[in-house]
Amino acid sequence: MIEKFLIGTYTINDSEGIFEVDLDTDRKVLENAHLVAKIDSPTYLAESKKHIVYAVDRNMEEPDLRGGVATFDFNQTPAELLQEEIETGTSDAYVAIDEERQLVFTANYHMGYVSVYAIQDDGRLRLADRVQSLGDVGPRPQQADGAHPHYANLTPDGRLIVCDLGTDRVHVYDISDEGKLTAVSELKTTPGFGPRNISFVNETNLGYLVGELASQVSVVRYNPQDGSLAILNTYSTIPSDWTAHNGAAAIKISHDQRFVYITNRGHDSIAVFAIVGDGELALVERTPSEGEFPRDFNFSADESLLIVANQNSDNMALFERDQVTGRLTLCQKDFAVPEGTCVMRRL
Repeated sequence: MIEKFLIGTYTINDSEGIFEVDLDTDRKVLENAHLVAKIDSPTYLAESKKHIVYAVDRNMEEPDLRGGVATFDFNQTPAELLQEEIETGTSDAYVAIDEERQLVFTANYHMGYVSVYAIQDDGRLRLADRVQSLGDVGPRPQQADGAHPHYANLTPDGRLIVCDLGTDRVHVYDISDEGKLTAVSELKTTPGFGPRNISFVNETNLGYLVGELASQVSVVRYNPQDGSLAILNTYSTIPSDWTAHNGAAAIKISHDQRFVYITNRGHDSIAVFAIVGDGELALVERTPSEGEFPRDFNFSADESLLIVANQNSDNMALFERDQVTGRLTLCQKDFAVPEGTCVMRRL
């Protein structure tokens, strides 16, 4: 069976935009990488049920740096660019879709704000609300220049949760049907943690929060009654003797809610944890990503396979995933895709 993935990229060196890759799940190989949409640095992607893809967009045609989000219709080949919602300043770092309310969320790392867009009938976007991330910055050099929201997506009960790497805070907002945000709660992590991403087990309201700068993952309890968050425990994603640079990046939880996977950029590995007891984590292994700077990864539909994109070495690797133990076994490496930053399975 062939499953298709879209790969978001930087376009600093050889890439020209969004690539599509085929995964042959029977032969366990990646193949047929090809450019499907030209756009500048589409580093993160999200696809709606109507097969509209929203992509981070950096526009370099103007004298000043500009950025935002682009809208592509992927119901046709090649994909049709419907809209570029571009403003002065740097591009967003993350984009997500709220299908129920027909909203799109973006997190702008350098500008320090989160935006909410209303999806129009034709898939185009209209800005509905924007909040500036606030708070004292953390102690690390990467935090010195201000707030850096890196993630904006839904809690298990449909609130918006925002991870701010710059201020060591996680914010929760209520969302109106029109896309207006109202602050509900704020979690302050340990100084220098650098919250980047969070993934939830919906049935237990437990979240697994990645600290990019600390190379750690924290177990977080979410309370739907008041929208508050509480840290229960924290674990390292890298070995205790690793002293070189590392930044923890992407996180995903297996559908059976038994395993957590996190990429390490620098250690160049995928950390595998088992969920045990009351949501605690037990390290299973750290598997080499077979490339440099593993930015993002994703599973095949049945989660028997895992694809990782190594940004700095311009390659992807494919692993078979043992669904009993969670362990990864290499199937394929050195599959060429330039500057890969996002791995999105097509709907």
